[in-house]
Amino acid sequence: MTIKDLQPAVVWNNFYSLTRCPRPSKHEEKVREYILAWAKENNIEATSDEGGNVILNVPATPGYENRRGVILQGHMDMVPQKSAAKQHDFLTDPIETRIEGDWVKACDTTLGADNGLGVAMGMAVAESKDFPHGPVEVLITADEETGMSGAKALKPGVLKGDILINLDSEDEKELCIGCAGGLDCLADFKYKTYKTPKNHMGYKLVVKGLSGGHSGMDISLYRANANKVIVNALIPVMQKCGVKLVNMTGGSLRNAIPFEGEATVAVPNENVLSFVRSVKKTFKQLTARYAESDPAMECSIVKIGKPADRYIEDAVALNAMKAILACPSNVIRMSQSMPGLIETSTNLAVVRCQNGHLTVGSLLRSAIDESKSELAERVRIIFEMAGASVKFSGGYSGWVPRPGTPMIKLINDVHTQLYGEPMNIMATHGGLECALLGAKYPNWEMVSIGPTIMYPHYPDEKAYIPSVQKSWDLLKAVLAAIPEK
Repeated sequence: MTIKDLQPAVVWNNFYSLTRCPRPSKHEEKVREYILAWAKENNIEATSDEGGNVILNVPATPGYENRRGVILQGHMDMVPQKSAAKQHDFLTDPIETRIEGDWVKACDTTLGADNGLGVAMGMAVAESKDFPHGPVEVLITADEETGMSGAKALKPGVLKGDILINLDSEDEKELCIGCAGGLDCLADFKYKTYKTPKNHMGYKLVVKGLSGGHSGMDISLYRANANKVIVNALIPVMQKCGVKLVNMTGGSLRNAIPFEGEATVAVPNENVLSFVRSVKKTFKQLTARYAESDPAMECSIVKIGKPADRYIEDAVALNAMKAILACPSNVIRMSQSMPGLIETSTNLAVVRCQNGHLTVGSLLRSAIDESKSELAERVRIIFEMAGASVKFSGGYSGWVPRPGTPMIKLINDVHTQLYGEPMNIMATHGGLECALLGAKYPNWEMVSIGPTIMYPHYPDEKAYIPSVQKSWDLLKAVLAAIPEK
């Protein structure tokens, strides 16, 4: 059995087609071309705007022309993550899927259910003829995962409906009515390199197998951060054993908790034993500390023989390691108005050494702009005191919840009629494009729903098969129940 054999077929067939289209963020050309060609083949009016977004215009079924207009919204890009051993090129290779019990998974890569299943549902509404609905516009945005540039580029007045149903939630029982805002931070340590002295041995510190996860949804699980694990081991040996940093690489995406990383070092021959003992001790302590959250954590020391010819100047390297250790990468504050909801957090996500620059990228999130600004100042001070220059970019405000709107009641009532229980009305600490879209269309009522997806932004990502049918049935029933203007 393949995903093309699953029900509802109209949704899974569309999702299968999307898995055939390489679509990592900022490289959506192929999937955009596919959707436009698919729309033409199915006689669906479709346009693409300057931001790379695609809009499908779906006329009302007969007798429903006077219903309020609905915009169904999802994003075409996906997070390109894979396990270290997996050979996969996200720019050219399709996503290979497999079925395990009630779950659909990929083969050691992200699945792209975030947000491929939401897009597939929007496309399914556009092509289906077997249920009634008013006028529908399907907005498929570009580049949601790395800056929401598609949503930012969308022009006011293009869309005519006044109800937005975002299809990017990840729990079939949840009705999301708000989300956090975000801000990107890049700290840049400029460094010189020096010739590695003789009588040094090369080693590599490797950290892998961490649980990782979505930096908004999973940050409260207090999982290990690969960058933090590495610097915890490096700082003592750099200070006491004369270890020199050659290179460090950790994490890959701003909105994913880093689950693997490595550092290459040069160790004085006379201090090799002390170096190995210290690093092993630190790794053992950290493995024990994160035994519950990261049971598959692997930390190793690999001897590579002759060290690299050049190393990063000691003072800059040590200051950078200290700043990475000092910078928060966790929950900063929980919401006081919505128990259980994270208000503010930060994810120290990506570390790179290249062309004389050691850079550290973080993603800051908060439902409150003032809290986000305060956190940004805190992070800026830490890195500037260590000698880095700091830049912020891509900031956007959160989507402020508006409990009690008619659409919240309508969807909750329909869910109760279908499944005998109300939905869990909540807000998310993840970023949804509703925050940006609502600023352009302040008259919109906005909600977010979707099937159950676990471990997005991680190679273990999986979609719960029964939830797709339930979410599809809910969406059809809601569209049929939309009131008149």
